Amino acid sequence: MISISEAISQVKKTGKPLLKKTIKSVEKAGGYILYEDILSPINMPPFRQSAMDGYGLHLQNKLSYHLIGEVKAGDGHQPILNPGEAVRIFTGAPVPDSVNAIMMQEKVTVDGSSISIDNQIPLEHNIRPLGEQVKTGDVALKKGTKLTPAAIGYLISLGITKVAVFKKPNIALITTGNELIEAGQDLPYGKIYESNSKMLLSALYNLKYYDVTLYRVEDDYNKTVKTLNDAMIANDLVLITGGISVGDYDFVGRALKALEVTELFYKVKQKPGKPLFFGKKENTQIFALPGNPAAALSCFYVYVYIALQQLMNRDVTELPRVKAKTLNSFQKKGDRPQFLKGIYNHGQVEILDGQNSSMLQTFALSNALVFAPGDINAIETGDTIEVILLPN
Repeated sequence: MISISEAISQVKKTGKPLLKKTIKSVEKAGGYILYEDILSPINMPPFRQSAMDGYGLHLQNKLSYHLIGEVKAGDGHQPILNPGEAVRIFTGAPVPDSVNAIMMQEKVTVDGSSISIDNQIPLEHNIRPLGEQVKTGDVALKKGTKLTPAAIGYLISLGITKVAVFKKPNIALITTGNELIEAGQDLPYGKIYESNSKMLLSALYNLKYYDVTLYRVEDDYNKTVKTLNDAMIANDLVLITGGISVGDYDFVGRALKALEVTELFYKVKQKPGKPLFFGKKENTQIFALPGNPAAALSCFYVYVYIALQQLMNRDVTELPRVKAKTLNSFQKKGDRPQFLKGIYNHGQVEILDGQNSSMLQTFALSNALVFAPGDINAIETGDTIEVILLPN
């Protein structure tokens, strides 16, 4: 067995960025990283634009103006104003070239076609200049920018419909076991509903990794070898759940050896998730996760998450870790470090009941993993302890 820190270090040393280019429609590019600089095809705003509802003025020394018309958002006409003339104008509307300032409506008194303003204002007051955000040909967003909802909106406002982004990994999710059946069927004696693949698929989708293929294999050596080989050829990352232990019907370990996968570690001194395998064949990384669901998900967040971030060339590869005060006590058994399910809130954490690696009910309520080091026997109320914050 290796330590948790050694296992994390091995994952970090092994992973390499994909650095492959793909083209995505902007609407579907959320969460991706820009592969190259985006140059603006237009000025933004593309015309002088009113910053508020009010009155566009051709300034003069007097405070009174003659109202000659109106310009609202979307209008394309260009009224020509002489000094002392004004137009009613609205937020976002194009500002005529002959308007050189806008007075907000709250500071204007209207009397028919005559208006008066409260005070003199400077040139270009309340006018957004042409290209204020970005000018034609300038860099709108730099290579390496993560496309957030705001970034998507910004690109679309520039008329951009497609972008070059770093390709996300193709991921295989393989489940093994004769005891598994799909939810929705009657549950025969001795069978259980297969949940690991859907659980991990949901975790991947939550992190915006969508190029995922599901594989299912029975407890059969030859079928296991074929399925793993097919998955490794077609994917950048392979996640296997179940079959990695040493029982008579656990064929994953033997299949990985037959396929000449380089074992980087097998078994980590931790609870849950001791029988964790990590290996590599050519450019494909392989994790064989424990079959127990809570153990599989814990290993996903502690180790697989790092591999995913590295494939995307992210600077920060681990989930956030913070210190928190415990709201209750926990009696720890054995000398293995533990990842305990908990609820973190504003610097405090509650360690939940039901920490068994086969149980998901507690995990379903948690938003954090509480790390209990191997050299302690108990966590007391009020202790300061490390907490891994899980993705929302």
